[in-house]
Amino acid sequence: MTCKRCDAHVSVVRLNMAAERLQFHEMGLDDRLLKAVADLGWSQPTLIQEKAIPLALEGKDLLARARTGSGKTAAYAIPLIQRILSFKQSVREQDVRALILVPTKELGQQVQTMIRQLTTYSSRDVRVADISGKADLSAQRPILMEKPDVVVGTPSRVLAHLNAQNLVLQSSLEMLVVDEADLLFSFGFEADLKNLLCHLPKIYQSFLMSATLTEDVQALKELLLHNPVILKLQGSQLPDSSQLQQYSIKCEEEDKFLLVYTLLKLRLVQGKTLVFVGEVDRCYRLKLFLEQFSIPACVLNSELPVHSRCHIITQFNQGFYDYIIATDEQSLADPTSTSQATAGKDKKKKTAKEKGGQTKDKEYGVSRGVDFQNVANVINFDFPATVESYIHRVGRTARADNPGTALSFVSLTEQELLSEVEEALSGDNSDSVLKPYAFKMDEIEGFRYRCRDAMRSVTKQAVREARLKEIKQELLNSEKLKTYFEDNPRDLQLLRHDKDLHPAVIKPHLKNIPDYLVPETLKNVLHPLSSRRRKRKEKPKPDGVARSSFKGKNPLKSFRYTGGKNRKVKAGKST
Repeated sequence: MTCKRCDAHVSVVRLNMAAERLQFHEMGLDDRLLKAVADLGWSQPTLIQEKAIPLALEGKDLLARARTGSGKTAAYAIPLIQRILSFKQSVREQDVRALILVPTKELGQQVQTMIRQLTTYSSRDVRVADISGKADLSAQRPILMEKPDVVVGTPSRVLAHLNAQNLVLQSSLEMLVVDEADLLFSFGFEADLKNLLCHLPKIYQSFLMSATLTEDVQALKELLLHNPVILKLQGSQLPDSSQLQQYSIKCEEEDKFLLVYTLLKLRLVQGKTLVFVGEVDRCYRLKLFLEQFSIPACVLNSELPVHSRCHIITQFNQGFYDYIIATDEQSLADPTSTSQATAGKDKKKKTAKEKGGQTKDKEYGVSRGVDFQNVANVINFDFPATVESYIHRVGRTARADNPGTALSFVSLTEQELLSEVEEALSGDNSDSVLKPYAFKMDEIEGFRYRCRDAMRSVTKQAVREARLKEIKQELLNSEKLKTYFEDNPRDLQLLRHDKDLHPAVIKPHLKNIPDYLVPETLKNVLHPLSSRRRKRKEKPKPDGVARSSFKGKNPLKSFRYTGGKNRKVKAGKST
């Protein structure tokens, strides 16, 4: 570890792996907190946790840059809880001591869950409230009136409560955390954040956690931090090739659908998989396309209600689904761009909305900060528009010490974006980080007619109907999640989000793969025949045994045979 002073006020610490690691029990943490950490199965802190927790406990402001999946949430949550527990030993007055700002509702719920897990044995002393949801301000007011120790929310939501005087931080706030700081400005929260600062005290401890150090993060640092320590993890912003394998394959529109179909149907991609697309329509188009081949998948986008989105993520983490098709919409990255529309366009938008169209949730983010657990693969069906977006997408896999694979489909128009990502990730290394995916498209050419057959069924009208049907269904589910399932948590597991939408005509023959279509190189590995057909093939009837002509019960088993009597009656009639 080397330290140097960048200027009179900022010290930079570059982190690398040390021979001797500082353990949780050596940090002076409360026994209840250590017990909760042990229950989570954390045998030792990650590198960012090892360095950030002691500095935070000393009361220093921190700017921490570490890749996704490195344990940044716990790096600020543990010292935050420890300081509240220490504070309550001398002062019993209940008040809001910590504010955690997040860019998305999904991340807000995840942070709340993490803090509740860490306060399992100290829940009476440390209470947390997540106000990032879409509930009315009046509905959340009673929660804030109880003055929880930790409040989690998006800047716009927190500011709304401050203006409504449901939340007062001027005299009580001790700690401010900005999680995924590189996304706050890009999500359009700059004005909200600056207005929010007027409601904070002059002195408080601040933490900025980020996967990248962008100009926005530098601006936030000037705005929030006082004499900060900057922690930078050595190396790439993503895991190295021994943990994360990154591939790219050049393919145009039809080949993208053909490739994703064969990869999933032939089980060449195994394990839980996130498939990222660029638009909501693409999301449903791909889902309906996969439905043609009986491949179930969930959809995640900004139009779904937040309760449904969070429930889908929870069930995916619990192993209910194998595939999620998620949108990483670029329109959300620059919400101000839509404000330049003309008045005539605004009128068209209003009429479209009146017809039943859904507004996009500005605070939606699936690729951003959300902790998908045990994701084996990330497929960029549409290549991300920025380097930061690529990092956040691919960062959903290979988290902690788990291995992962990222596969990006790259069309001719996306070649420049690929070059930008490779240049940013390779750094000083001449070798490309994204290796070419050695896949012989000729071997799956036999599947192309099936792919075209399925694509013909997925019309624009079918996509539109699927979109409306899904949103209506999830709005109903969201109300159920909010009311009924609070009292009946076991029934929550029965609510699934990967059911077929079926607005497109489903062709049954596409469900199974005939043996002649399977490439020769895969025939020894794959078993495309269904188990029923396989059993029939494996257990032929022995030769020489005649099929029984008896109808009903077998006389050899029941010892009742009436066939002879019937023959005698027939013989008598004939005479």
